[in-house]
Amino acid sequence: MSLPQCVFRCFKRLERFGDRITGAAGPYFVGLAIILIGAAIVCCLDVVIFNLPWPWLTVPPCLLIIVNLATHYYLVCTTPPGFVNEPPAQPGSGLLWATKRDPRSQRHLTGTLSWSYLSRPRAEDPPLSDMQQMRAEVRPPLPRVNQCVGLYNERHFVLFMAYLVIGSFWYSVLGWPYLMDALGLRFDSEWAYHVPAVLYMVMYMLSVVMCLAVGTMLAWHLWSVAQGETSVENHDHEHYRKVAKTRGETFVNSYDLGKWKNLKLFFNIGPEGYSWTTLVLPLRIQPYTDGRSWARRPGHDRHHGVRQGEELTDEEEEG
Repeated sequence: MSLPQCVFRCFKRLERFGDRITGAAGPYFVGLAIILIGAAIVCCLDVVIFNLPWPWLTVPPCLLIIVNLATHYYLVCTTPPGFVNEPPAQPGSGLLWATKRDPRSQRHLTGTLSWSYLSRPRAEDPPLSDMQQMRAEVRPPLPRVNQCVGLYNERHFVLFMAYLVIGSFWYSVLGWPYLMDALGLRFDSEWAYHVPAVLYMVMYMLSVVMCLAVGTMLAWHLWSVAQGETSVENHDHEHYRKVAKTRGETFVNSYDLGKWKNLKLFFNIGPEGYSWTTLVLPLRIQPYTDGRSWARRPGHDRHHGVRQGEELTDEEEEG
């Protein structure tokens, strides 16, 4: 065994060990997140929202943000991400399922584009994901923490982050005067709310931190989606660009259909997809793809500037 192979195998063992630890701790992190989000919502409702001026106008949007935040987090945790060895998921029915504008069309969003197909599943059965998805000529996704976010729940993950950022931002802005009350800096008012002042201060500081941290994470994810690449491909494409440049060529990502089109495909909205209201209402929808076929640029059956055999691939894991 060569030294590079030995080092690679050692890192793979460490990666699997880390996955086991984080996977075991996952439910506790989810439970902690539920407690913190729930406490922040209670503080916001008791202190801020129900004391806003013109409640008939200001309270409904705040409640809609809270409902979206809670529902998308629930769907992230409970929706199976999808695996290569499983059949494509079928749309459900009920109050939480949105109705497609044109149920007769299956691929009208990308009807004039080329398609690539996944020929066979791999042994490790990675989750089907738009951010780390299986594509014909790129390496498969690296195993993720408990493999919890994939094709069928990644949209809910992004929308959860979006509403968390929006909610924490407005909590930070509208809750500032009440923070002064909790700190005792306004002597003309007393703390006359149900939640303790200490809890409110902790949740306020947490909301400011989460707004900045999750906002940065959300911006990175949306930019990756707009670029038409997964997190793994983001690294790979940098390598492809350098290789193509040495030959005087330009690398072209065949899956990049344009920023606006990429975002519409990810959220599956548009004339033949779902309504734009699915971004505002906490509804479930089907992704535009079944995880085995992906839209490409017209006339591109592979990336331009990358030749056969130059694609980065992972070695097959041993059993």
